[in-house]
Amino acid sequence: MRSVISINGLTKTYAGGFQALKNVSLDITRGEIFALLGPNGAGKTTLINVICGIVNPSSGEVLVDGYDITTEYRRTRSKIGLVPQELASESFETVWNTCRFSRGLYGKPADPAYVEKVLKSLSLWDKKDTISMQLSGGMKRRVLIAKALAHEPEVLFLDEPTAGVDVELRQDMWNVVAELREKGVTVILTTHYIEEAEQLADRVGVINHGEIVLIEDKDKLMRDLGKKQLVLHLQEPLASVPSQLADYHLELSEDQQELTFTYDTQRNSTGITALLGELRSAGIHFNDLQTTQSSLEDIFVDLVNKY
Repeated sequence: MRSVISINGLTKTYAGGFQALKNVSLDITRGEIFALLGPNGAGKTTLINVICGIVNPSSGEVLVDGYDITTEYRRTRSKIGLVPQELASESFETVWNTCRFSRGLYGKPADPAYVEKVLKSLSLWDKKDTISMQLSGGMKRRVLIAKALAHEPEVLFLDEPTAGVDVELRQDMWNVVAELREKGVTVILTTHYIEEAEQLADRVGVINHGEIVLIEDKDKLMRDLGKKQLVLHLQEPLASVPSQLADYHLELSEDQQELTFTYDTQRNSTGITALLGELRSAGIHFNDLQTTQSSLEDIFVDLVNKY
């Protein structure tokens, strides 16, 4: 499928010498939801700002729908909607006018019905005549999202869109994202709520120290890098793991009541059957067992620590 965003060899070095992006290359497919994850200072916001034309790149190429962000700025910018981290709004304008003006800035004809639909989808309709300075932080965040959607962008960037906001807004936001995806809009999001990425994303990219360290289909990532664990609840406390079980690298809980075995689901044999036989031979009995699997957050933490 055709890439709507194509990044090749992108770097950004600030005046003080700090290199925020290091030879980043990335293709994002039309209509997908792409989650960009990374710790604070990893380069997520800089990358988004470069694509959106807010920050100038030091070198490299960025194409949006085949158009260069530097030489064809107006064309590329009109295709992009951005919800930034910062709560910046027109303090003395009403919610309605803020969205209407934003639509006009991109040369879109007036369409009150569309603006109304956007405001209703974000539970803002009853606030349409309220000026921004009178809104709560959560409501201001909603206005930023509505403003970004006002000109019907083909690509929507959500930079920590639900940070510090209520659960209701998060649900409204993801409902809107689902609707946009059905219409073919590409959504790129950064978030500290990794369960949101796990729920929504088609693919995941991890950035650290200005470099892309991994890009993978979310489901494949969780299959390949996720861990599965077998937790055994013992009948009697165990002082230590017997030496004959050393090859299984079992973890004994602090209360000495549980043994945890980590195994690889991709191998021909998980080793569980052999482990249970060894436990019986060692006279270790258990009342119950359960399996757990790594979340996307677990995988993300492991990757960041690795790189």
